[in-house]
Amino acid sequence: MAPSASKVGSIALDKYSNFTVNDQVFLSEVPTNISATAAPAAPGCFVGFDTEEPSSHHVIPMGKLKNIKFMSIFRFKVWWTTHWVGSNGSDLERETQIVILDKSDDGGKRPYVLLLPLIDGQFRGSLQPGSDDNIDICLESGSSKVTGSSFRAALYMHASDDPFTLVKDAIRVARAHLGTFKLLEEKTPPGIVDKFGWCTWDAFYLTVHPHGVYEGVQGLVDGGCPPGLVLIDDGWQSICHDEDPITYEGMNRTSAGEQMPCRLIRFQENYKFRDYESPNKSDPAKKTGMGAFVRDLKDNFKSVDYVYVWHALCGYWGGLRPGVSGLPEATVIAPKLTPGLETTMEDLAVDKIVNNGIGLVPPEQAEAMYEGLHSHLESVGIDGVKVDVIHLLEMLCEDYGGRVDLAKAYYKALTTSVNKHFKGNGVIASMEHCNDFMFLGTEAITLGRVGDDFWCTDPSGDPNGTFWLQGCHMVHCAYNSLWMGNFIHPDWDMFQSTHPCAEFHAASRAISGGPIYVSDSVGKHNFPLLKSLVLPDGSILRCDYYALPTRGCLFEDPLHDGKTMLKIWNLNKFTGVVGAFNCQGGGWCRETRRNKCASEYSHAVSSVAGPSDIEWKHGNKPVLVEGVKLFAMYMFREKKLIISKPSGTIDITLEPFNFELITVSPITVLAHNSVLFAPIGLVNMLNTGGAIQSLAFKASTVRIGVKGTGEMRVYASDKPLACKVNGKSVEFGYEGSMVITQVPWPESSEDSMVEYLF
Repeated sequence: MAPSASKVGSIALDKYSNFTVNDQVFLSEVPTNISATAAPAAPGCFVGFDTEEPSSHHVIPMGKLKNIKFMSIFRFKVWWTTHWVGSNGSDLERETQIVILDKSDDGGKRPYVLLLPLIDGQFRGSLQPGSDDNIDICLESGSSKVTGSSFRAALYMHASDDPFTLVKDAIRVARAHLGTFKLLEEKTPPGIVDKFGWCTWDAFYLTVHPHGVYEGVQGLVDGGCPPGLVLIDDGWQSICHDEDPITYEGMNRTSAGEQMPCRLIRFQENYKFRDYESPNKSDPAKKTGMGAFVRDLKDNFKSVDYVYVWHALCGYWGGLRPGVSGLPEATVIAPKLTPGLETTMEDLAVDKIVNNGIGLVPPEQAEAMYEGLHSHLESVGIDGVKVDVIHLLEMLCEDYGGRVDLAKAYYKALTTSVNKHFKGNGVIASMEHCNDFMFLGTEAITLGRVGDDFWCTDPSGDPNGTFWLQGCHMVHCAYNSLWMGNFIHPDWDMFQSTHPCAEFHAASRAISGGPIYVSDSVGKHNFPLLKSLVLPDGSILRCDYYALPTRGCLFEDPLHDGKTMLKIWNLNKFTGVVGAFNCQGGGWCRETRRNKCASEYSHAVSSVAGPSDIEWKHGNKPVLVEGVKLFAMYMFREKKLIISKPSGTIDITLEPFNFELITVSPITVLAHNSVLFAPIGLVNMLNTGGAIQSLAFKASTVRIGVKGTGEMRVYASDKPLACKVNGKSVEFGYEGSMVITQVPWPESSEDSMVEYLF
């Protein structure tokens, strides 16, 4: 877990008041109250400061950034972050969580530099633009009762000649320094990441009910795409408004947003699920309620291994209703936005919460709240929870020791309960995009959303939002993963298979490396598309790593510069994959403080892609390409094969909200007869190369273990003498230097074995 070895020199604060690395200045005119402390055994330093007066909220210049390209991640909403680029300190946004400075063009004398705001005692840091191109550190406790004037580790800075190693190593240093979280590499993601899932949200919103859920699963099973995960989203809990009688249970609160002022009134499910009666009268254990419903789902649909339900961090959107028997005592707190959050995008959830307050359980009772909720859910067969509305505590912390102490108490309580009831990792974290959560809430939580919600249409009413918001979603997920993927396994959220941009979404989910789940309305599915994602047993072909932007995209704007194509890369067991997406057409607007359409940039864009776009040495199990002289590149949409040198590229032009997926496979020379060979995979699946589970060369024979069913292709410079599938000789085609065989779905759970004899 130690940082990687690096030839890069350490970051230092020189006698001329500049921050430098390799004697190259990257921040100038550093104020005299800024301190720098070298990090142990790493090319970085911790940055602190002193002030004359103690305060709960500090904004401190730390030096000027001029004419160095940067990429950053900032909070554009209270709950969500996204990518932002610039080249001067004034280009930064407030509530910035991470900044990466580009290396210099002179052969990299100045390497990549990362600026990572930290937790310092009871204070939490972020970055923001200062005057005259200063970068300011904002360090705040969230409570006027928690003040300080001297800090030594408000920020960590790290240098590396590799941008991907840079982020990983910096967060490893933060892990050792803070000791409050675990890295993703130390944890195991929940089993749902390898299953196709269905979420009820866009299908029902708040009207979700057992019969509809059952019908939805039945439709997917009948269509050949059985879900392994069923996620029952908001709408199952017992809630009401403060003015409603306690027996009301939110019966008519069915419009989106109308539920947000509601508060939880009991841990048990509401009347819709409580009144469920199992049709299975022969089993005395199956009677009524959520437990009977969950048992019926799993018994009748053998693919369903996991049933998750939704709840908010504070129990519900509006917390718990005070004075309710059977619940921990709660107090309605009026949320207060921090100065940084005041500049984020207007948001319905924030407005509702601020106007109606949160029924907050005091931190010493948070464990009792989660125990009451989770013990009941476990008792009725629920396997995990989607915990939403997470980044709320910073608005409620005035009388609870500040944001850090309140967050520590709540996340400790949540972790304790999840470890006890849901195997420690049975959680999807959502609305959690802030460093408080990453640094304090991820000791056990292993899976989390890395993008704003999938919006079918623009909630602000822009008809073009049906399209440009999908590009925003891709960019959120791809760039946020660079930061968040060190803490949590990235989840790119659900989508609908019948949406106008469904293929666009499906392609990104296929190579995201995360779970794949949809929120299709009951009976409304694009099964041909779903079958390019889902295998007949409800499993998926998941990449071995998580998708990240290619180097060439890191410091560019794939949303509204009119020229940059978003390219992402990932690794399978034996192949790499590059996804190219035209996302141009809308995004963050600094002036209006919101996401908006930028149709002037929505046109065809061109780029190139090749083997060098893939970071072969990264990932959980790097693909060895040292010494490889040629690669086979297969284009999913064009169904075309290109043979390329390691530095070679192919031209790609994409219309708005279109994509291409390129499977990149190292070519091996067979020792016996010098035949050139490279596996490609199942070309009917979006993650084509993900089907290849094993690869063995012996003399003039190649054996490939294949997961899935459909059309298998490999590159071979010569036509094979014979092909076998599971030991039986089969007919095969040979076109354009590709060997084509059909792989049936196996009768057992084992992979099919395809052999090529030359």
